[in-house]
Amino acid sequence: MRAGDRAYRTLRAEILEGTLEPGTVLAEVEQSTRLGVSRTPVREALRQLAADGLVAASGRGTVVTAISRDDIVSLYELREALEAKAAALAAQHHDDTPFEDIRGRLLEAPRLLEQGEPGLGPYFAIVDDLDDAIEAAAANPFLGAALRNVQLHSARIRRLSRHNPERLRAAAGEHLLIVEAILARDAELASHATHVHLHRSLTNALATASEAVAPATAAPATAETPARGPRVA
Repeated sequence: MRAGDRAYRTLRAEILEGTLEPGTVLAEVEQSTRLGVSRTPVREALRQLAADGLVAASGRGTVVTAISRDDIVSLYELREALEAKAAALAAQHHDDTPFEDIRGRLLEAPRLLEQGEPGLGPYFAIVDDLDDAIEAAAANPFLGAALRNVQLHSARIRRLSRHNPERLRAAAGEHLLIVEAILARDAELASHATHVHLHRSLTNALATASEAVAPATAAPATAETPARGPRVA
């Protein structure tokens, strides 16, 4: 793997997981030393992250963007349009095998979530595999590209629910209903189940976002004042 790709993947993962918090200044020299690469790969990685909307230039340099409440609402508006359609298409065109496998894994999700933090990685892996299976079954490359862009930013919001076991258990049940609707080849139910899941996820994200995201009127970014997050349109 190229050094620039490696630096990009590492920084992106740290931003999505919250290790690099909104407002963090990503200085080339500091990051090149920390990642063990030269400044050129770091510069390439920062350009890619800026294209993703995960970092932005400010008076202090390149900083990790924040996500405001307005950004969350805008993102979920787009998610509903894209994911409800994808679930309906998946119900119409899917192969049963991957969804039967995911259904079996989702039935074990409550056990994973009872483990606390150690179970979150395996649980979110199920959710990621469900996203991939729906995208593949929908078989629409333009819709797939839009979904991947939305899911990148959704990963930052998803960590807001990491410490809400009740919401995670409810979400696992909602995902299971989506899978069962797809397996039943009920496009309308798959779309509706997706709508319900996203509505409840949005409600939870907004309820827990007061200290985790920037206000809608955030000032331009500095190390002390994070930038507003990207709008997805």
